[in-house]
Amino acid sequence: MKQSLLSNIESPKDLKKLSAKELSTLAQEIRSRIIKSTSENGGHVGPNLGVVELTIALHLSFDSPNDKFTWDVSHQGYVHKLLTGRNDSRFDEIRKDRGLSGFLNIAESIHDSFGAGHAGTALSSALGMCVARDLQSKDHHVVAIAGDAAFTCGITLEALNNISCTTKKFILILNDNEWSIAKNVGAFSKYFNELITNPVYTRLHQEAESFLSQIPLGKSFIKLVSKAKRDTKELLAPSSIFEKLGIRYLGPIDGHDIQGLVQFFEFAKKSNEPIVLHLLTQKGKGYPVALEEPEKWHGSGPFDLVTGKSRPENTKSPPKYQDVFGCCLAKLAQSNKNIVGITAAMPSGTGLDALQNAIPERFHDVGIAEEHAVLLAAGMATQGLSPVCAIYSTFLQRAYDPIIHDVCLQELPVTFCLDRAGLSPNDGSTHHGLFDISYLRCIPNAIIMAPSNEDLLQDMLLTGISLKRPTFIRYPRGNGIGAKLKNQPGILKLGEAKVIQEGELVTIWSLGNFVEVAKKISDAIHNIYGFKPTLVDPRFVKPLDEILLQEHCSSHKGIITFEDNVLAGGFGSAVLETIDLLKLNFPIKRIGWPDQFIEHGSSVNSLRERHGLDFTSIFKEVEYFLQELEIKQKSLAV
Repeated sequence: MKQSLLSNIESPKDLKKLSAKELSTLAQEIRSRIIKSTSENGGHVGPNLGVVELTIALHLSFDSPNDKFTWDVSHQGYVHKLLTGRNDSRFDEIRKDRGLSGFLNIAESIHDSFGAGHAGTALSSALGMCVARDLQSKDHHVVAIAGDAAFTCGITLEALNNISCTTKKFILILNDNEWSIAKNVGAFSKYFNELITNPVYTRLHQEAESFLSQIPLGKSFIKLVSKAKRDTKELLAPSSIFEKLGIRYLGPIDGHDIQGLVQFFEFAKKSNEPIVLHLLTQKGKGYPVALEEPEKWHGSGPFDLVTGKSRPENTKSPPKYQDVFGCCLAKLAQSNKNIVGITAAMPSGTGLDALQNAIPERFHDVGIAEEHAVLLAAGMATQGLSPVCAIYSTFLQRAYDPIIHDVCLQELPVTFCLDRAGLSPNDGSTHHGLFDISYLRCIPNAIIMAPSNEDLLQDMLLTGISLKRPTFIRYPRGNGIGAKLKNQPGILKLGEAKVIQEGELVTIWSLGNFVEVAKKISDAIHNIYGFKPTLVDPRFVKPLDEILLQEHCSSHKGIITFEDNVLAGGFGSAVLETIDLLKLNFPIKRIGWPDQFIEHGSSVNSLRERHGLDFTSIFKEVEYFLQELEIKQKSLAV
């Protein structure tokens, strides 16, 4: 059997040994490899299939790791991984316990110049590398690869404003496929489309024309540009917005022509000023089903290799938290004309597509612009609206200043719904929502809730809107526990916890999805120690139920807290601080995530086991605490 070309690629240098025909074959092999691996593991299918030729051409033209690449978001880095010595069993297990990260990671390879996971980072980080290169009198190239969706990020625009006045040697690859996760929105999306479709804007510099005229592709491209100029009776194409910012613009360019890309990259390397190459690519290229549904195939779970259909889920599984939230909000909005939903490029991921479909005029997708989303909501709130911002926990970190300065300081009635609080196992450290309690709890005027089931999420959503104060509701990724959903949610009393089991000796306050863990721990305590602990669903992190806590401190020997957040500054810290404020001397055991970034893994359970938050590990910690309290096991005598 003939060995594949990809199996012989151990480093980017091996690419230079291949003919043009072999490079085309290699591109097909890479696509097949990605499709096969993601069919088993899930992953970012469409983005990676769209950059195969682009990545091959980059490694043909540049010298990694001496030359530096920064990939915006870096979820499109699978091809780069395959070409830089990672085409082994780790790629077969990508996004799983023993596999590669689904993003670039500077700890994983010297070819990963900069790690990422959030959008908008490429240009600023690349510019920082350019500054360091220039100060150190080095001469290597720095290439930023950013999709068109990255230009909805404020950080990207801030970097654009600084490039030309900071360095003369900067290469930007604009990978334009018209999609982020959902279809791109906003003026930049329209502008890039005009650059592509309006021949007036087709841009080729005289110097580039001279360089490219030496190759067949260049001659064809020059003819295209000349025809565009004749058709529009323009001697020169108008300056693009990039050129107004001091960055030379060339494009649009076929992003799937390896040889053509190499020639443009070679020209860019010789540019004596910052340059942007505007490439047109197809998200999902080479896999028909991915081309038909770009949003679905941006990030997919495991799927059938032949049909592309998702692996069947258990039809009896409870609904996902995001869907319960979305349906409930759409229903509440029918009877409350002031409710408005806001998302940052995640309509389906957050469940807000339910509102988009039901009442489109009260749905706003602002693109990948979380800061703007929060300030937009603040402005709405000053005029009597009840905005609901649905943003993943990890992405809300990007809007921290507007949360403090614009919403909480002014005590505006904005409800924040933080999906993916806790673990996002396959995506790893950039996507886990393990910090939100810690970064929100210290903010005055903030109200923080966490539901233990999907029906309680409905109650909290109505409560948050009704309170007319800054409110944050955090809930996990995936399915609920199967709680029966009420037809009409109710309003919770502010700060009131709920005792779900009356007990003795020890009280366990478990937040959110750890309530179910606490129930299992309670059963084990009863079986081994002969008593039932008191179980509390606090529901509110802030304000905390101080009255109930004080009662339990006087009637129990100790308290245990569980949370799906880092321990530092988390829910357990809130309990501990409240006990101190009440001037009580009461033993406490806090259980949560350690003070470190948690890597990716196959599942929530595998990561919990690895970090001591599985049932067995937690129960050991509980037993140590019971021993400290001098609570003994029941007699084993029959």
